[in-house]
Amino acid sequence: GSATAVVALPAVSLDEAPRDWHLRDLATDGILGTSAERARRELLGNRAPVRSVVVAVIDGGVDTAHVDLRDVLWRNPREIPGNGRDDDGNGYVDDVYGWNFIGNAKGENVHHDTFELTRLYAACVANTPVATAPPCDELAPAYRAKKDEVSRTLAQIENIGRMLDGAVRTLKPLVGDSVTRERVQALSPSSAEAGQARQLFLQLAANGIEPGMLTEARTAYDGQLRYGLDTAFNPRPLVGDNEADGMERMYGNGDVTGPDAKHGTHVAGIIAAVRGNGVGIDGIADSVRIMAIRAVPDGDERDKDVANAIRYAADNGAHIINMSFGKGYSPQKAWVDDAVKYAESKGVLLVHAAGNDAEDIDVTPNFPSALLGGSNGNAERAQTWLEIGASSWKGGAELAAPFSNVGASRVDVFAPGVDIFSTTPGNQYEQQSGTSMAAPVVSGVAALLMTHFPSLTAAEVREILLASTTPLGGAQVQKPGDARGGTVPFRSLSVTGGVVNAYEAVKRAQARAVVQ
Repeated sequence: GSATAVVALPAVSLDEAPRDWHLRDLATDGILGTSAERARRELLGNRAPVRSVVVAVIDGGVDTAHVDLRDVLWRNPREIPGNGRDDDGNGYVDDVYGWNFIGNAKGENVHHDTFELTRLYAACVANTPVATAPPCDELAPAYRAKKDEVSRTLAQIENIGRMLDGAVRTLKPLVGDSVTRERVQALSPSSAEAGQARQLFLQLAANGIEPGMLTEARTAYDGQLRYGLDTAFNPRPLVGDNEADGMERMYGNGDVTGPDAKHGTHVAGIIAAVRGNGVGIDGIADSVRIMAIRAVPDGDERDKDVANAIRYAADNGAHIINMSFGKGYSPQKAWVDDAVKYAESKGVLLVHAAGNDAEDIDVTPNFPSALLGGSNGNAERAQTWLEIGASSWKGGAELAAPFSNVGASRVDVFAPGVDIFSTTPGNQYEQQSGTSMAAPVVSGVAALLMTHFPSLTAAEVREILLASTTPLGGAQVQKPGDARGGTVPFRSLSVTGGVVNAYEAVKRAQARAVVQ
């Protein structure tokens, strides 16, 4: 963190997160967001950006028709839409908004895929182990543990679902068709059954468990069991590439939305949703163009697609690449590392979500990663890479999101990642949580710097963001993943020990501009 005085961080007394909390400021609003609005108001004087910046969102797809996104999409200036020709000669036909590496030329797309662990374990079962993977006697127990965990979680979700459904059935005649927290809170139950239903509903709601969320969680875990962990399932032949050929680049199609664009649409909106249209939420930066690159299925992304997505972004003018995805195994890490070095050589800033397993990634690696070559001590580190953990609006001991991965040497900085309100497909908006949300918060702050201070390089932007975090060295927080509930210094969870701070970052950028 920076050398200024350590801030004591009180807990926030609100019941729920304000919609724009990630833009707010600790000193003026009492909530530890990014201070982006304060930076804009007090330091930039609402001045217009000096240049446009392209942020590539490598994800599961982006809804290009969303009212809050369609005006901020990157458009390939040399490609004529829909003529079935590769007008700019870059090898990608009709890549108007970006590219989709998990589809084929007929317009068919991969939706579900397996986990990388499943693919490696399946190769062991078939007696064709992957040379670059951990040994089979390590993979087998890891696969079984994952399957047990997913089955157990699904059973818990279904159990809670049955209880909640029962409570809702009891409450509906008493509060009307829309069973909301407010209505249930106001209910004076007339029977023991209604009293129990009310108590259960409010208890679950206090833990953020609502009917719609449960449906989504059930779908997600059901998909993991049905596809992610199925050793016989392989959607890859649909793509039609030679998966073993890491040099092959030209495959896929121009459909950057794909079958499920919810995650990528939410990510894109955090960075650059149209500002000031009064519809939903403002993106952190304006004068940004979102380049949509689809490489992440429902399941684990494949190293080849990640490498090609990074190269596509670098070749087509991206200044920042946002990567809100990750996995525990990376058999073709060398391909990804080469692509990262390539992007770095072109001056691209790479922003990666640290992951949501409440693990210490100094110990349990998460890929892709900034360590190139190997994961041991002699690996070189990408110089324009930022690894992001998630912070919560609740502050106090709950500052670190309970799901966030941590790492004193591998996680660079934390950023708001709990209950972030943003765009979802079909002109909708909702709150989502994850380091997947924290990464685009940082991409947005980086874009804010790059649009207003065009002379800054990616390495300088990274350096400014790390030097200007809100210093929270003394704050004691619950460590994600620690079932004992003990507290640790927030300082111990990342390199900087801080939360990204747009206000301080802009100040530093201004000082640097004056010196130059």
